[in-house]
Amino acid sequence: MSSVNATIQLITRAEAESAPASAGTCSTELAAGPWEYDAAEAAAGAPAYGPGASSEDVAPAATPRQAQIPAEYKQASDEELHERIVAAKRTLGDRAVILGHFYQRDEVIQHADFVGDSFQLANAALTRPDAEAIVFCGVHFMAETADILSTDEQAVILPNLAAGCSMADMADIDSVQECWEQLEEIYGTEPDAEGRVPVIPVTYMNSSAALKAFCGEHGGIVCTSSNAATVLEWAFERGQRVLFFPDQHLGRNTAKAMGVPLENMPLWNPRKDLGGNSEQTLEDARVILWQGFCSVHKRFTVAQIEQARIDHPGVTVIVHPECPMEVVDAADSAGSTDHIRKAVAAAAEPTTFAIGTEINMVNRLAAEYPQHTIFCLDPVICPCSTMYRIHPAYLAWVLEELVEGRVVNRIVVDQDVQVGARVALDRMLAARP
Repeated sequence: MSSVNATIQLITRAEAESAPASAGTCSTELAAGPWEYDAAEAAAGAPAYGPGASSEDVAPAATPRQAQIPAEYKQASDEELHERIVAAKRTLGDRAVILGHFYQRDEVIQHADFVGDSFQLANAALTRPDAEAIVFCGVHFMAETADILSTDEQAVILPNLAAGCSMADMADIDSVQECWEQLEEIYGTEPDAEGRVPVIPVTYMNSSAALKAFCGEHGGIVCTSSNAATVLEWAFERGQRVLFFPDQHLGRNTAKAMGVPLENMPLWNPRKDLGGNSEQTLEDARVILWQGFCSVHKRFTVAQIEQARIDHPGVTVIVHPECPMEVVDAADSAGSTDHIRKAVAAAAEPTTFAIGTEINMVNRLAAEYPQHTIFCLDPVICPCSTMYRIHPAYLAWVLEELVEGRVVNRIVVDQDVQVGARVALDRMLAARP
């Protein structure tokens, strides 16, 4: 099976030649090298997420940007880049470890020492304490988490600094602190008769180190899509309510499955006073949901599930809990990327799976399990914009710089932020499903 990148190249070529294409992509600009997006943003004087699922999301002014990499990497063929990465890895040996997120393009994943979700990869890095460099082929918040959990002597490297996360950017520290102050004015700070404080902050792993530190400093915790229910149980034991950010869908889907009524889960719009709610609504709240979302998982719809069931009778539909509630309700099951992977691996008989998560992972599962029929619910090929900015050219560049004794694109979290963030992460590590 062709990689997502190869398929996009074919689609783009077919469109240029006015030839029929077997599939479509949300943006033919995905066929270009990410350095072209870097140059366009530099010329515009403003950051952006690039083509793909997050192309319509607005990047904050402080979003990191990537400077141009040397021309030799941009001009190298796929084969040459592959050979240079292999050679650099061989030279570096155990001095460097490469982590590849499930959503990365195949051309990068093939070089990863570990493949997994953000939490799994952060833990994988802990198994290599002697590695001088941790090259994280993911997005910015993942590299931050790796820096927090790794030793001070290890350098965490993000091959392309522009690989951020639009969902993570939807909740910034200033907006969350302002929200917290407004909630304290309504709830006060005194615990109830059972010792539960008025509200506990819970941040999804897909958030900045600053927000993880905020949770650590305010009695809160970090969650993943794998342990969100366990974390909410932890929070409800300690608090009367939960402030959940930045992804509203993971929070809503998890709390709903635990029996929390929808009317007790108001949405907080950071651009409005009291998040756009009345004081009574917030008094009655059990979970206050931040107005954030994942642009990849927002693309999945109930109509796509209905079409999959028409086209493939008996299909098993599995979606990620970052999908809207209606999509999760219409699916056969919902769970983290690891849940999806394990569900496919556990199928003893040939099965047809329609999967609602990032296309690179779905495509890879289809190649890995050819006995099954596996396809993405969204018929349009539209990868995660920011993950797609990690290209083999950037990986070759950072590795060859390491061979020469130079560390580029290092991600460093301030020590004062690390302290609070580590508290929240340690609480998460202890909250096992």
